[in-house]
Amino acid sequence: MAVILTPTKTAAINPLKSSQPLGAALAFLGVDGALPILHGSQGCSSFALVLLVRHFKHMVPLQTTAMDQIATVVGGADFLEKALVKLKARTWPRLIGICTTAAAETRDEDIAGDIFDAKGARPRKLIDTEVVLARTPDFAGALEEGWSKAVTAMIEAITRPGQQDRDPATVVILPGSNITVSDVEHLRETVESFGLIPLILPDVSGGPDEAVRDRWIPIARGGAKVELIRDLGAATLCIAIGEQMRRPAEALQGLTGLPYVMFGSLTGLNNADRFAWLLAAISRDNAPTAVRRGRMQLQEAMLSGHFHFAGKKVAIGSEPDQLLQFSQFFIGMGAVITAAVATTGDSKALQIVPTDTVKVGDLGDLEELAVDADLLVTHSHGRQAAERLAVPLMRVGFPVFDRIGSQHKLNILYRGTRDMIFEVANIVQATQGLPPARAPPETVLMR
Repeated sequence: MAVILTPTKTAAINPLKSSQPLGAALAFLGVDGALPILHGSQGCSSFALVLLVRHFKHMVPLQTTAMDQIATVVGGADFLEKALVKLKARTWPRLIGICTTAAAETRDEDIAGDIFDAKGARPRKLIDTEVVLARTPDFAGALEEGWSKAVTAMIEAITRPGQQDRDPATVVILPGSNITVSDVEHLRETVESFGLIPLILPDVSGGPDEAVRDRWIPIARGGAKVELIRDLGAATLCIAIGEQMRRPAEALQGLTGLPYVMFGSLTGLNNADRFAWLLAAISRDNAPTAVRRGRMQLQEAMLSGHFHFAGKKVAIGSEPDQLLQFSQFFIGMGAVITAAVATTGDSKALQIVPTDTVKVGDLGDLEELAVDADLLVTHSHGRQAAERLAVPLMRVGFPVFDRIGSQHKLNILYRGTRDMIFEVANIVQATQGLPPARAPPETVLMR
């Protein structure tokens, strides 16, 4: 069990984490027709929007209640009500996700009561729209905690409570914030290949990753349907991916009695095997040919790639679930984790990270601990540290803004693990340097 080292600095140097409201907004964007609203000042939303646009490389629907200085002191109920009414009239969302920021949370406002009063005062204005509140102050937690709170809030507010008739072919999947667009697509394809029906919440494969359209649509398109969220309890099993999704899975079980199975990660041969065995047990059928072929390809990649991993020193800085995901991957390939830095220390996933210690800190801490590392693994804000350390950087997580296609990188199951082996092996080969040049013939003759 890893020892968790708590922060000792009074200020962050080159921050590693993103805020809770940003994580909650990302989760809401995985719902069809959703509109996330940051309840706070305009600056809070502007900063989050910049990161989202730079990461996804296109506009992202995100709004704000635009609280001013007076509202920060006396309360922002009026600003919240006006935002709900105006945005409903302009965009007609199926779901409005309220993500609170420090500006609203510092006063410990009764925001749930404010929403209730707003809906009571304007019943016709807010009809046919689900309004979901996620309490996500910036001054606590990190991105994955905001994501978890948003998914939990959606289940508690929308899912129909009580025991329902189970569909033996339907499976609920709750992916964590470290699951990419391609990961979600591959999850869906894999589950469907077993003859099962996946209900994925949030489904980011159709939300923030939309194709170019001829006009701007100010709400999320694609993703999980609100109607399907309402009927999650009719599935046969819930699969939660990442410790951050334990809370939503428990909320769903408490509401509907739906049992759940936890996966700390879906990366690596053992984790992918466990997932395939579970699907085979649910479907009562053997794994399809494509899945078995993917396993064989991964075994071949592990055999070819382990020469480039063995003994390599790796430093990782990320959210807790992603830290567990990548540390298990590198350890399984024979590498050594010399530095592990997490954004928050509240996740139980940190206790099973395969390293002696996990530091809760920032990119400054990662740089100090990675002086002898061969590879740095973190998001794009770690590029300056990688340059100073003169080590290659493997970009993972959020945000990745100085490369394109990060949301289309596959990191899970047999195929994703195979691709990651190839990526890391190619980075190692490209940075090992060329062999020393041979001496010219003239020099040999002079000797």
